[in-house]
Amino acid sequence: MDNFKNFVSEYKGGIIGGVIAIIILCTRLYELIVGIILVIIGIFIGNYVQRNKYDVKEKLKNFIDRM
Repeated sequence: MDNFKNFVSEYKGGIIGGVIAIIILCTRLYELIVGIILVIIGIFIGNYVQRNKYDVKEKLKNFIDRM
């Protein structure tokens, strides 16, 4: 019993993380999380392109010319 208590106290964070991961998988909440992450990435890319549109145009032109 003492070994079990030591195990739980040593790996408490991993156990909690595993339980949370199981709950997310069972409720299919990961689809929402992935969607939110994709929207955030899209926002950052759009902001970058808007602020650096001339650099992006040159990079795209050079990339297309290489192909």
